[in-house]
Amino acid sequence: MRQYTWDDLQYFLAVARTGQLTTAARRLRTNHVTVSRRIDRLEEALSARLFERNPRGYILTALGEKLIESAEIMEREAERFQNEASGGTVSLSGVVRLSILEGIANFFLANRLPVMAQSYPSLSVEMVTIQQIVSLSRREADLSITLNPTRTGPYHQQKLMPYRLFIYGAKDYLARHPAIRQRSDLSGHRFIGYIEDMIFTPGLDYMREILPGLRPAYQSSSIFAQLSAARSGFGLCILPYFIAYNYPELVPVLPKEMHLNRDYWLICHEDIVNTPRIRVLSDFIRSEVGSQTAIFGGYPLLD
Repeated sequence: MRQYTWDDLQYFLAVARTGQLTTAARRLRTNHVTVSRRIDRLEEALSARLFERNPRGYILTALGEKLIESAEIMEREAERFQNEASGGTVSLSGVVRLSILEGIANFFLANRLPVMAQSYPSLSVEMVTIQQIVSLSRREADLSITLNPTRTGPYHQQKLMPYRLFIYGAKDYLARHPAIRQRSDLSGHRFIGYIEDMIFTPGLDYMREILPGLRPAYQSSSIFAQLSAARSGFGLCILPYFIAYNYPELVPVLPKEMHLNRDYWLICHEDIVNTPRIRVLSDFIRSEVGSQTAIFGGYPLLD
């Protein structure tokens, strides 16, 4: 076995986490040719294949899977050493990819994350709001905010915050349609909701709990589009309070009798949970969310 360098292991980790040379290159702020050359050099030094190359990208071999944990331990220790050597003043750098649901991303964190980014100019945060296309298990994201904890895998997961959803209608819609005084009155109204066969997690299947069997008259995979349709007066829509309360034209319907309870979970791989760049982002998210307990819980509608 020839000698290899820690620097090559950083390239190995970047490709292992993304599965793509170009994505790894962007994270490392280099080009895909350099990444490919470093991977080839590491495999030559180890006299072993770490990846299988195919049209889908770079897939870890069995040996590559075994080396992940050791390489990440070395990564954490290198970051800790650098931080201690600089007296704890070293600036964070690198990329953290956050996979997150559209609602909390666009209507809560989108205007808060830039505040954190100003404090860490060398740290790049990637926020992916289409959770169907990324996977923690394939290491396509570093952190994930989901509606449910994972059942298998070496993950560190923590309940981030419970939140409530209510039924809303625009003032003009409610003025033009029959009054809603009880649950049975809802069946006479148009609903806005998710596309049924594209609901990727049970927590988004609101209609099954509110009015089983009722098909929304207007469907979209985007909560932003649903919100827009509700504000335009098309029909009723089930929305989180932390989103809807920003729009005074939306009126809650039967809020004390009809609401849904959900939880946000913050999840990442156990082996990276304590790395500085992961910790600073997760701490920031917990702090921001934790400061808005009443808004997430919809308490003003329940008092």
